[in-house]
Amino acid sequence: MIKDAISFKPKAVARALLSSLPERAQDILKRRFGLETEERLTLDAIGKKYGITRERVRQIEDFSIRAIRRSAEFVAAETTFSELREALYNYGGVAHEQEFLKHLDDNRTNQNNIHFLLVLGSEFTKLKENDEFHHRWTIDEKQAEQVQESLRQVCASLSEDDLLSEPEMVERLLGASGAEVRRAVAPDQARRWLFISKHLGLNPVGEWGLARSSNVRVRGVRDYAFLVLRKHGSPMHFMEVAKAITDLFSRSANPATCHNELIKDRRFVLVGRGMYALTEWGYRPGVVRDVIRNILLEHGPLTEKDILSSVLKERYVKPNTILVNLKNPRHFRQDKQGRYLAA
Repeated sequence: MIKDAISFKPKAVARALLSSLPERAQDILKRRFGLETEERLTLDAIGKKYGITRERVRQIEDFSIRAIRRSAEFVAAETTFSELREALYNYGGVAHEQEFLKHLDDNRTNQNNIHFLLVLGSEFTKLKENDEFHHRWTIDEKQAEQVQESLRQVCASLSEDDLLSEPEMVERLLGASGAEVRRAVAPDQARRWLFISKHLGLNPVGEWGLARSSNVRVRGVRDYAFLVLRKHGSPMHFMEVAKAITDLFSRSANPATCHNELIKDRRFVLVGRGMYALTEWGYRPGVVRDVIRNILLEHGPLTEKDILSSVLKERYVKPNTILVNLKNPRHFRQDKQGRYLAA
């Protein structure tokens, strides 16, 4: 079904434009661009059907496109190309090819016909994919280069562990784009630019980061567990984590396996009996004795009450467990004021 972005019927427009060509040329373009089916055939596949070389197919394709651009049918389709240009402008002026086609139409064959129209239109420029960016279309190559440079700056500003909400990522991209671009572009348009970069990725809970990061390219139980805890925002028991993985991502997670995976990963800290928190929240690894020692080394001598309060912020344990450790003279001692120090 055609979305509100365009009013014309892509198949009908493409059919009218093809009518200016000989039958074989029409068939080659239909197969090459998938105008009647979802599949786009290669030059080799079409060449085998007609018993000609792939180079000859390419020549026929190029000649046919030039012929359409010189035809009366092409002139008659001027309003269609104007509407398509306006749609690309409103989308953001620079667009990830497949995302833009999906935005215009849900039907894959219709998408192929729209792609064919983009190829024909003289106002549209296709920038082919490379190591940094996906296939993209633009009506302003200068703007496209500005967008690409801004995306490079955003990628350079991110560490492997960084995750940003979509509004935060859009704000960072606009911040790298300069005042002129920020005034001219709406946040929703800038959001669409994010999909152009191959180095940025969106994880299953809607957060952006570097595409290569395990926080974005989620593969195993521990990666899903990390996202579960981030979404929850506070420590969870490993059995709760396993259940949440199943509920949120429809992935089976064995509780025992989950427990073992969390123990191995530096992103998690065991803060109680089966309770895990994220290192990024400020929790430090170690047993209760280690936590007490770190607190004393950081703050100096403290009273029993202050130590209990500080440790309970980092560990889900009973106060008596803390006191048993604190009273061990091998590790801690008291000063003349009754405050505790590391031995």
